[in-house]
Amino acid sequence: MEIQKAAIPSIKALQVFEQVAHFGNVARAAEELNITPSAASHQLAKLEKLVGNSLFNRSAKGVSLTLAGETYLREISQLLLNLAQATAQIRDEKENNALRIHCAPSFGLLWLLPRLKQLHEACPELNVTLSCSYENLSFSRDNIDVAIRHGFPDWSPFDIKTIRDEFITAMASPDYLRRHPAPTPAALAEHRLILSETPLIQWPQWFAATICRSRSALGVQLRSLLHEPAAARLGHGVVLESELLAQDYLRDGSLVRLFPSALSLPVSAHHLVYPRGFGQLARVKRFLHWMQQALDSDKAC
Repeated sequence: MEIQKAAIPSIKALQVFEQVAHFGNVARAAEELNITPSAASHQLAKLEKLVGNSLFNRSAKGVSLTLAGETYLREISQLLLNLAQATAQIRDEKENNALRIHCAPSFGLLWLLPRLKQLHEACPELNVTLSCSYENLSFSRDNIDVAIRHGFPDWSPFDIKTIRDEFITAMASPDYLRRHPAPTPAALAEHRLILSETPLIQWPQWFAATICRSRSALGVQLRSLLHEPAAARLGHGVVLESELLAQDYLRDGSLVRLFPSALSLPVSAHHLVYPRGFGQLARVKRFLHWMQQALDSDKAC
C-alpha cells in the first residue's frame, strides 16, 4: 500500500482516541486536550468512520474499548510515543537548555526554591522556568517538561518516580514549647493543633497510629499546606509536617521535632512526573540527576 493513498487519520483524532481510552470519559479527555467535548466526539466519529469499526462501547456510565479498540490502541500508542519523542528531540536540539518545571507549592516553595542556586551552580547551562500550583497541568498544552506532584501517584499515562519516602512528624517552634512544655503523644490533643484540608495524613490518623486510638483535633484551621509551617514557626501551635519539606527549619532550629522517629508516619507524598520518553531528554536527565544528588545530600545531613 502506498502511504500517499492510504487512509491516515489525523494526529488530533488519534490523541482524542488515546485520551478517551485512558479516561473512559469524553469530557475528561476533552479537558485534558483543551478542546470541547463536542469536538472530541466529532474526532472520534471521524476516526470510527475511517477505520470502519466501532472503537468504543458507549453507556450512561461512560465509554469502554471494544476488542477492535483495544487492538487499535496497542498499535497507535507506540506510534504517538515515537512521534512525541521525535518532536521533543528536534525541539531539544533547538531549546535543549530550556527546562520547564511545574511544582506543588509545598515542594516548590519549601524545598526546590531554596535550592535553585544549587541547581544553577550544578547545571549552569539550564534555563529553568518554575511554576507552582496544586492544579495538575497538561504537559503538552502547558509545555511542561517535569512536574513534581503531591498526592497518591495515580497518573498512569506518565512516568512516575517517587522522590523518596517522607516521614510526617509533629513539630512546633521553640517559642511555643517555652509556653507549653513538650507534651506526651496522648496529651497532644489538648494542645493547639494546626489543621489543614489537604495533607495526606490528618491529625486523627496520626493519633490512631501513634496512641492506638483516634482523637478529634481542635486548633487553627488553614487551607494551604504552605501556611502550616509558617504558622508553626510563629508559635501558633503544633503542626504535622514532612521532615523532607521542613528540614531547613529543623536545621536552623525554628521548628523542633516533638517525638522520636518511631512516632513519625511514612508516606510517599511527592513524585516526579513526566511524559514517557522525556526522561531521555538531556535537560530532563540533568535535572533528574541533580535532584537525586540533592536529595541524597539532604539525607546525609
